Amino acid sequence: MTITAERIKKLRKQKQLTQQKLADNINSSRVTISQIEVDIRNPSYAMLSLIADALDTTVDYLQGKTDNALKTSHSGSDDGDDKKRVDLNDDELIMSFEGKELSEDYKQAIIAMLKTMREGKQ
Repeated sequence: MTITAERIKKLRKQKQLTQQKLADNINSSRVTISQIEVDIRNPSYAMLSLIADALDTTVDYLQGKTDNALKTSHSGSDDGDDKKRVDLNDDELIMSFEGKELSEDYKQAIIAMLKTMREGKQ
């Protein structure tokens, strides 16, 4: 069995998804997922991308190019980037655009949009 097949099956089980539920999430069939997991079928890059999104990982991880299953790196390393990092969980964002202060209404609209996006991620 390939590393891709093993990792898809492992992550699907970790997320407590049935083959049918994963198939439903990516608009495919249970048979297709089963064939991928037992290495009868090689998924296209597009299919791998859909599976990676559904399993909250990356195509690189599924293909064995990295051992980091996380979608984004959460490392605390300093990459020399001096840009200010914003925690999107903080509802008290102070926002400005090119040195001009945003209106209070505009700030509230942005905060409402971020809250909606955050709630939709589950």
